[in-house]
Amino acid sequence: MHFGKVLIFGVGLIGASFARGLKAAKAADEIIGFGRTPKSLKAAYDLGIIDEVGINPGADVREADLILVATPVGQMPEIFQRIAPYLGAHTIVTDAGSTKGDVVEAARAAFGDKIGQFVPGHPIAGAETSGAAASRADLYQGRKVVLTPLLENAVEDIEKVKRAWEQCGADVRILDAETHDRVFAAVSHLPHLLAYALVDEFARRPNADQLFDYAAAGFRDFTRIAASHPEMWRDISLANRTALLAELDRYGTALMRIRQALVNSDGEALASIYANARDARQNWSH
Repeated sequence: MHFGKVLIFGVGLIGASFARGLKAAKAADEIIGFGRTPKSLKAAYDLGIIDEVGINPGADVREADLILVATPVGQMPEIFQRIAPYLGAHTIVTDAGSTKGDVVEAARAAFGDKIGQFVPGHPIAGAETSGAAASRADLYQGRKVVLTPLLENAVEDIEKVKRAWEQCGADVRILDAETHDRVFAAVSHLPHLLAYALVDEFARRPNADQLFDYAAAGFRDFTRIAASHPEMWRDISLANRTALLAELDRYGTALMRIRQALVNSDGEALASIYANARDARQNWSH
């Protein structure tokens, strides 16, 4: 699978790594980057990640084979509206958003009868670092990318998006949008929320400096993701709030079960919870 012109809206870690991956695979003739700030676009250009800084999307969108929208999900509706009037008949649009229900809704509103040209996606390969300088050609090697195709998508268009990610080294999976959002509320969005909450709570204490001074590897591992992009995770949390609230309630019930075991000095209950968690963690990591 080879692409002539590829457009990337958002040349941060995700978008720039996609560009690097395609370049490494020699899978694109020309990659053009669009973004909010000239500084970030210049950095991507100077690093050789993009071949050209996009200014007016009209002509470029019309001629593009593939467009990746890799901005925070809160910015996607406006970008969809901007590019919709210029979509060429052969142009395929995909995204890298961590939520899918809201993105699909925004795409339907913007693209109308061209919605079949939008194939929703989500690369599972983030990091706590951000920006073009943090990008890597191998970021997606062995990582999952989830596509949530629409009924309106042509099979060949889904295959083109799938092959683009595979040429970056990804393992592409298929889910429906609703299942995607429920699953990732549990395994991704909730852990980020918990890490942010713990670090924020520590930071607000009068003895915060002392706590962080003594925090060691366990705290560092558990809270690493709290260094992630705040704007991006704000948008994700709000976009998937229904599923996330359900996961918060489940987690709250689990915490109360542990709290009750502590109140009752019930070592057997604690040991049972800890052993079950250890076994599940070990089985997963293998």
